[in-house]
Amino acid sequence: VLAPDCRAVVAVMWLRAECALRASVRVGLRFQSTSRASAAVQASQAAPGFNFELTDEQKEFQSTARKFAREEVVPAAAEYDRSGEYPVPLIKRAWELGLMNTHIPANCGGMGLGIFDSCLITEEIAYGCTGIQTAIEANSLGQMPVILAGNEEQQKKYLGRMTEAPLMCAYCVTEPGAGSDVAGIKTRAEKKGNEYIINGQKMWITNGGKANWFFLLARSNPDPKASAGKSFTGFIVDADSPGIHIGRKEMNMGQRCSDTRGIVFEDVRVPKENVLVGEGAGFKIAMGAFDKTRPPVAAGAVGLGQRALDEATKYALERKTFGKVLAEHQAVSFLLAEMALKVELARLGYQRAAWEVDQGRRNTYYASIAKAFAGDIANQVASDAVQIFGGNGFNSEYPVEKLMRDAKIYQIYEGTAQIQRLIIAREHIEKYKQ
Repeated sequence: VLAPDCRAVVAVMWLRAECALRASVRVGLRFQSTSRASAAVQASQAAPGFNFELTDEQKEFQSTARKFAREEVVPAAAEYDRSGEYPVPLIKRAWELGLMNTHIPANCGGMGLGIFDSCLITEEIAYGCTGIQTAIEANSLGQMPVILAGNEEQQKKYLGRMTEAPLMCAYCVTEPGAGSDVAGIKTRAEKKGNEYIINGQKMWITNGGKANWFFLLARSNPDPKASAGKSFTGFIVDADSPGIHIGRKEMNMGQRCSDTRGIVFEDVRVPKENVLVGEGAGFKIAMGAFDKTRPPVAAGAVGLGQRALDEATKYALERKTFGKVLAEHQAVSFLLAEMALKVELARLGYQRAAWEVDQGRRNTYYASIAKAFAGDIANQVASDAVQIFGGNGFNSEYPVEKLMRDAKIYQIYEGTAQIQRLIIAREHIEKYKQ
């Protein structure tokens, strides 16, 4: 019987051979074959009863991601935070290991993993650096509308290329005047013959300057009284299209190596073949993606929280005050207990949300709970870690001040903490009305 590490190595070698046969342009190793990944998802769905045990395949995914994060991401994270440089070598390495684009279906060359399996990977990478994890996870957000609503030709063209090379994509929805209020989008798409002319401005686009293509939401119905469900159209836009102007990289409070930019679309021509589903279907597609992408965002927040808890615990067992280590002071031990409590519960939250959608059920309620709670506790736990470190925690030579800065965005992107509560309240009240 092979040890777990040996099984992972054998699986990597198998998929490497498979990829070489299927497409010579593919580079690197994959630690799971498409067939094994699909079987893992099916086995998970078919498993009877309530079960907290991961499958062997899920343990391999988790182990590979953990090894990558601890050995390659953690040592490099501080320098990427200081420089703001995009972490190209680490993104390429993640792609080689099969830790990117995990949602892409098998018929497009991907592994077709469920959301639960992807969340396991996301948490581990976020433990190393949430800036690097966000750059990787933004691909999933950009891809999700195409996975959910793209036709076979669109999927093979735009998703397929991402399994052949470490390419990036982006989700282009937010605008300077339309963040939480998606219905306030001003970017317009005017149909002329067999194409659409796009004009407008997007803002805070993750991977904006690195993307090969964008999912773009634009207003196609000029009637200001038209409902959101009929006003917007979703497009796939090649990033090298004439008329696209990429703005400067924004230097943010945290997650600094993630590429965030504004993008201007000036008379950008998009063929009608790049419309998702049809004119007027864009709002539903864009919002539907969040049910699948919010659990991984919550998983990233949990990864950060776990890192903060680990760093604080190690420090509390080393640092001495009043003749004993910090952890032996009840005030500090209770603080660590509260941190552990929050991290464990947030983990259960994202796992429930991911499991629900993998079962084919609508998980909007659980996805918003997971995202809201994990985002909040990531900030609380990171702040408590700084407190345990004391003056050292306020210094950039120690890791926890970066965690505190990185955590804030989890209460903002992919739906603010307040928007999540609006959704939770709506879903909760609707259940009682029924």
